Amino acid sequence: MINLGMASLRLCAGLVGRRSGFCARSLRTITGMTVSQIDEEVAKLLELKTQLGGDEGRHQFTLKTAKGTRDYNPKQMAIREKVFNTIISCFKRHGAENIDTPVFELKETLTGKYGEDSKLIYDLKDQGGELLSLRYDLTVPFARYLAMNKVTNIKRYHIAKVYRRDNPAMTRGRYREFYQCDFDIAGQYDPMIPDAECLKIVHEILSELELGDFRIKVNDRRILDGMFAVCGVPDDKFRTICSTVDKLDKMSWEDVRSEMVKEKGLSEEAADQIGQYVSLQGGMDLAERLLQDAKMSQSKQACAGLTDMKQLFSYLQLFQVTDKVVFDLSLARGLDYYTGVIYEAILTQTGPVPVAATQNGAGEKAEEGVSVGSVAGGGRYDGLVGMFDPKGRKVPCVGVSIGIERVFSIMEQKAEASAEKVRTTETQVMVASAQKNLLEERLRLTAELWNAGIKAEVMYKKNPKLLSQLQHCEDSGIPLVAIIGEQELKDGVVKLRTVHSREEIDVSRAELVEEIKRRTSDV
Repeated sequence: MINLGMASLRLCAGLVGRRSGFCARSLRTITGMTVSQIDEEVAKLLELKTQLGGDEGRHQFTLKTAKGTRDYNPKQMAIREKVFNTIISCFKRHGAENIDTPVFELKETLTGKYGEDSKLIYDLKDQGGELLSLRYDLTVPFARYLAMNKVTNIKRYHIAKVYRRDNPAMTRGRYREFYQCDFDIAGQYDPMIPDAECLKIVHEILSELELGDFRIKVNDRRILDGMFAVCGVPDDKFRTICSTVDKLDKMSWEDVRSEMVKEKGLSEEAADQIGQYVSLQGGMDLAERLLQDAKMSQSKQACAGLTDMKQLFSYLQLFQVTDKVVFDLSLARGLDYYTGVIYEAILTQTGPVPVAATQNGAGEKAEEGVSVGSVAGGGRYDGLVGMFDPKGRKVPCVGVSIGIERVFSIMEQKAEASAEKVRTTETQVMVASAQKNLLEERLRLTAELWNAGIKAEVMYKKNPKLLSQLQHCEDSGIPLVAIIGEQELKDGVVKLRTVHSREEIDVSRAELVEEIKRRTSDV
């Protein structure tokens, strides 16, 4: 009995303080208890200790971000902000308005919109009866927004994070959580005019970012479907074969053909006929040739798409972007909601894209730079809004999404390779002093600058050394230092120092703000 009581005491001593009241009550009732009652109390204490966990069982975990995600340091964020500003400026130049939608949607909103990629959607646990999923892209939420708010005409941009349960490739800018930058035009317009503007926007953004050489591949879902039909693909296999063709940028034709035949059940004859078409590239001339093709001309769908493709290239010529655009029959884009023109921009590692060679009537794929990844994609999706509208009313839409994470990766690599320092702040001037006991004067001058809209900093020390203050400016890229001392205060001036050249001039206190603005107008 005594031994059992001591065992209980040792167990109680091992428990946290908040349980001490319970332990004391247990020990006070030991006297007169039977052995079975004491065993029952000990069992309860053991169970409680297991629940609380002792030091020896404490879980050791590694501090890291979740798979497919990352943190961004100030230097990386400065690069991101520059990219975002370039993209937003382009969107606004083309008259787009900004909207936002929730990061999660009802699961049924996203279901059935992404084909085989639907398996990559992140589903959330049941939240009070609502089955929810994280958004996979910004296009389907946009279509839901249009239908729900009965919007039939809008030109919008949307920059936000999306989520895909994919196998991440961090070095290539592929994550599970990433930004998309979308531009879309919704409304009933004449054919190919909005589509051409979307391609013009891609051309502008990639040119302004100076990422390297690029090309924009275009195709049309109607041309693809017509091609599948004349090649003998059963109607019920169109979408799944389209998803396989979409892998041609990652897999060889032999592997794609094998998947179509062995996994998708397509006949070898049909696969070989598809292979003849998807090897073709060109421009307006290729569209004209395919309209005369014995097989393709039998498909009304394909003919409609080819006619629009000719119209598209005529507008692209007016927009002066045909040097980077190529009609490529291998482009499929696997998402189910596309109904017309589709396009994708890729970067190449070597040399300019030989567009002239692809538009000279040869029709075969020319020798070209090696693709290093897709950085933008989009197309026309005229039926998506109607899937959400109770009456099935359609709102024609076309849009493009910039693959911003891939762009960030390239910009970061360029910044690392460059000797140029990336500024992480926009501070225009540092308020400093060369003498002691001038903290109040430094704070007073800093407040004056802040109130005038000047981006200013001050060191959080009463008597900092002047050298430390100047070194901070060097390290942070702050271009100017406003230095005050006893003599400057008497004379009503501030010594304004240019950090890069180390030149100093005296500026009257009344003219300091304008002088700083003049000197940092291009910062």
